[in-house]
Parts: sequence; C-alpha cells; structure tokens
Amino acid sequence: MSNFAGVFVSDQWLQSQFTQVELRSLKSKFVSKRSQKGRVIVGDLPPIFVKLKAFNEHFTEDEIRTVLSDSVPNMDEEVDFESFLRAHLNLQAQATAKRGNYKRVSSFLKATTTTVHHSISESERTSYVAHINNYLGEDPFLKKYLPIDPSSNDIFELAKDGVLLCKLINVAVPGTIDERAINTKAVLNPWERNENHTLCLNSAKAIGCTVVNIGTQDLIEGRPHLLLGLISQIIKIQLLADLNLKKTPQLVELVDDSQEEVEELMSLAPEKLLLKWMNFHLSKVGYKKQVTNFSSDLKDGEAYAYLLNALAPEISSPATLESKDPSERAKMVIEQAEKLDCKRFVTPKDIVDGSTNLNLAFVAQIFHHRNGLSTDNKNMSFAEMMTDDVQTSREERCFRLWINSLGVATYVNNLFEDVRNGWVLLEVLDKIKPASVNWKKTTKPPIKMPFRKVENCNQVIEIGKELNLSLVNVAGTDIVQGNKKLIVAFLWQLMRFSMLQLLKNLRSSSQGKEITDAEILTWANNKVKRSGRTNQMESFKDKNLSDGMFFIELLSAVEPRVVNWALVTSGETDEDKKLNATYIISVARKLGCSIFLLPEDIIEVNSKMILILTASVMYWSLQRQSGAAASSEDNAAADDENEGDISITTIPEEDEEAASDTTASPKLEHEQD
Repeated sequence: MSNFAGVFVSDQWLQSQFTQVELRSLKSKFVSKRSQKGRVIVGDLPPIFVKLKAFNEHFTEDEIRTVLSDSVPNMDEEVDFESFLRAHLNLQAQATAKRGNYKRVSSFLKATTTTVHHSISESERTSYVAHINNYLGEDPFLKKYLPIDPSSNDIFELAKDGVLLCKLINVAVPGTIDERAINTKAVLNPWERNENHTLCLNSAKAIGCTVVNIGTQDLIEGRPHLLLGLISQIIKIQLLADLNLKKTPQLVELVDDSQEEVEELMSLAPEKLLLKWMNFHLSKVGYKKQVTNFSSDLKDGEAYAYLLNALAPEISSPATLESKDPSERAKMVIEQAEKLDCKRFVTPKDIVDGSTNLNLAFVAQIFHHRNGLSTDNKNMSFAEMMTDDVQTSREERCFRLWINSLGVATYVNNLFEDVRNGWVLLEVLDKIKPASVNWKKTTKPPIKMPFRKVENCNQVIEIGKELNLSLVNVAGTDIVQGNKKLIVAFLWQLMRFSMLQLLKNLRSSSQGKEITDAEILTWANNKVKRSGRTNQMESFKDKNLSDGMFFIELLSAVEPRVVNWALVTSGETDEDKKLNATYIISVARKLGCSIFLLPEDIIEVNSKMILILTASVMYWSLQRQSGAAASSEDNAAADDENEGDISITTIPEEDEEAASDTTASPKLEHEQD
C-alpha cells in the first residue's frame, strides 16, 4: 500500500472512494505531518481528523482516538498514506452510523475493519499448503521451491514475489492469466514484484474473489492473515467450480420437475447447492437431521458416515456409526474418503472442531469424486435448455464479477436471479453514486411480499433516470421478472457510467470536464500515434481491432516496459489472435486495470468491452500523470507549510465535501452493437 505517487493510489477501489479534491487535500495534510516529524503514526491522526468538517460535528479528538484504537491499539504504529485513507474511511463509516444511515456504511466497515483481524488458522494453512504442493508441484518455475513444509510459514515468504498466487489463480480457473505476462526471474526488482501482485489482485477479482481490503503492499510484505484469506478464496473457487447446472446438469435431480424449482436451484450459491446435494443423499439413507452448515452440524461425523454410505457403500463400514468417539469416527470417515481418492483437506480434529472452510473443501472433494447423481435424468435436457446462450452467459459473467469487485455487502452468484429483488442493484448504485439511495424506502432480503421487490426495483429505475441512463419504457417489474435483455442493458450503462465518473473525477482539477466516448477514442489514437506507431481505430466496433495489435501498441505507449514484443504475434491466424488477446488482458491487469472481459471479446470486437478496456487504460494513464503532478505540488506545499494545515488546493477545507458533490452526472448515450 506504499506504492503511490501523490494522488495515485495503488488500490483502485480505495482510490475510487475519494475525489481528486479530497485526495489532494488529505495528501497535503499527510505530507505536512510527515515533513514535521519524518513519519506519521496513529497517534497523529486524531488532531488531523478532528479539524475536518466531516468529523468535527460528530466527534471530539478523544472519541476519534478511541475509534482508531479499536482497530490499531498501538498509537505509535507508523502509517502510510493508504492506511491514512483507510482510517479516514473507517471514521467516515462511524460518523455515518451516528447519523443513523447504517446501510450505507456496511461496505466501508467490511473493507476497513477486516484488515485488523490478524489471527490465522494453522489447520487451514496446513491444508492449503498441501493443496498447493499437490497442484503446483510440477510447475516448471515453482517446482524448485516446492514442496513447501506445511508446518512452517514458508508459504508466506514464497508468496511475496507474486508468482505463486498468479499460478494458483490459473489452477482455479485455467487461462485467467497469460503466464507469459508473469515476471518469473530468480530475483525480482520492486517494480516487477508489484506488477505481479497487481496482476494477481486484478485477476483474482476477475474470477470472483473479494479483494477490496487487500493491497499490493500487503502481499509484498507477506501479511499472513490477508494472504491466507486470498488463498482460501482462490481454492474455494476451484473446488466449487462444478457446483452449477451448466457444468453439472445432473444436479437437476435434486428438485422436482418444475421450472420454478429449477430456477430456484440455479439461483443458489455453490455452498448452498452443496448442502442441498448432501441433504438429498442423506435423506435417502435415513439420516433424520438437516445439515444447514459446514461447522456444528458436521462435528460428530455422523452426517459424513451416512453420506459415504449412500455414495460408496462398498468402502463404508458399520463400525463408523457404531463408534461413540467423534474423533475416532472422524478418522474413519477420512480414511474411507481417501479410498475415493479425495485429498486430505481435513484432520479428525478439524471435523470435531467444526472448521467451516475445511469441511466445505472436504465435502466438495467428495462431490467431485462421487456425486451419486444419475446421468439418465429426464430433467437434464430441461436444465440444459435453461442455460444462457454464449453471449448472454459472457455478459452475465462480466457484470457479476464487476459487481462483486465493488465491495458491496451482497455477493452475486447468479446475476439474473440475484438482482430480481432489487437489493444488490441498490447497493451498487449507492457505491457508484453515494447517497443516491433512500434506504428508508427499501426492503432488505429475504423478501416475501412481491410488491416489496417491485418497490426496490422501482427505486433502482428512478435513480437510473436521475443518472441520465437510457431507460425508456423500462419499469421495476422488468427487473423483478428477470428480463435478461433489460438487466444486461441497464448494467452495461451503469458500468459505463461508473467508468466515466472515475475519469471525470480524475480530471476535476480542470473544471471536471465531461468525458465522452469520442474523447476516449481520440485519446487512445493520439497516444499510439505519439509513440511512433501507425495503428489507429476508427471506432470501438472497428473489426481491425480483432488482431490485438492496436491494444498492444496502446499498452506499450502508456508504459513501454510492460510489453515484451518477443511474445507478440502478427495476429493473422485465429490462434495468433487468441494469443494476443490473452496477453493484452493480462498486461492491462498487470498495469493496474480492473477489467472483466474475455479474449473472445477482443477477437470478436465486442464494442462494449472494447470501450471499457480502452477507458480503463486511459484511467490508469491519466491517474499516473495526475499523481505525478500532485506529488510535485505536494512536495512544494510541504516545504512552504506553516503549522501543518495548508491545503495544496485553492478550495477551503470547509468546502471539500461540497466540491466533491457538485459534479453533474454525464449524459449517457447508450451504444448499440
């Protein structure tokens, strides 16, 4: 988190929580204090924060000190600028909660308070290390470092250069990262190490991990609790990858022959689907209880014994159930599962202790090796018919991952089902346009009354119209009914609005000029032209973009050292186009772009995704330029400051909040493919 220059913050989510006016003012105060003492500690923050209008109406200096000490007990601990910003967000959340608007602060609290939980599970570390040894033991680069000793902390040291995490992401979702883009020298310089971790975090978001509270510096420093949490998410995504009707249509056997029940099944989170599968088999062998979690309900080992008896009677034994000792029963369960070739994710102690993550991994392993479902079920064709076409499925994936990357409280598993009550869309709107949602007029899930869902969705449409989104003849009922075409169109406009707002806020120092599609196109063409290259794009639909050469040249123009031209193909054949497209996405993420497109989107020239890709590169480039300029001004301001309270901007401190709220929403012109 120390990788920033001026107002260029390495954590894109953190950057997005502030306007440039706010960042420049806060940076000035941080630099001022640091120039006085040589460093900034937690104890320095209360006198700074209490002078801000956002806080002085709600807190005394002592109250601020109390809030900060809850997160960081040591007031002498040094803080960098990003930690300073996170402390500001945490305090902002407390201030908002004091005003009674609890919903708005939930994501702030989630993002800021999770970073102070430092305990790690030794059992989880041991299991995840064993998993890594098993899946990456033969990797050409990593095999000289593996196997890792599961009982040591070597995993945290090995993860510091970013290679291990990138490789693990590709194990979870093959092809996510073009491994040619990973820096794999024996000794990496700080820039190369930061690139690997930036690539890792942006790729982790692109497979569904929640990383809003993790920065590149956290990974470089090998912070155990954050690394283990990220590794846990990656492995969980790998283990639950087949828990859906698209990958395993046999799951339709779990419900009766009705469209409603199949739709409900499709909307279940993978963990819930795994529990439903487990209970389905348990009921067939006479187990009377319902398993509702992967912790307390599995502690006595009985459910496991019944499950293995249902799935693999040839390897189960009556002695397992006859045993009165839960630890002994758990030991027999694990031994039986190993006969199915299940990897040892749990120990008897983990089962008896009710380790949620490890039990979930163990059940998922059993599912993969013996799911016990029929391949001859008449409903399978019905389930396959209900899956989306390729383009719709690709868009569903993109918008689902984008929503989850925003750090909203609700995790989206199935986009078209999860948005139908309106709640998650309200959370997204509140994230993109703070204070736009009237939470007093909303209903939080679970929602039993249909008209409450309509009320939520009506407010979604109202806010969308206030943001000048194109929503002619669109009503809340369209979302409630799951109209996929309209949901995709709405989310595309919302993603575009969010991107344009980021660009607009970045240019707030130059009168907050509106950003248009044409400007983004012109910027990209000029950037490539000034670098001495000849490729240009006529529009975001230009079919010549399919070879990838323009985007490789654009990435090289904004950061020449990031492209290895020896890896670039001519893009003449389909295979060469695929290689270039895959490389473009990984290089863009390596720079710092948070993008969710697939290689096919470049090859087929999906104009929506092409626009977002170009805008993301533009945002990164302008962000760096703005950061460099602000850094120069900050240094000058720090030299001239008297008493440490002079802002580098011409906006008075009491007008900071107003300045960030005066920018008008850009008029969105919905682009039709």
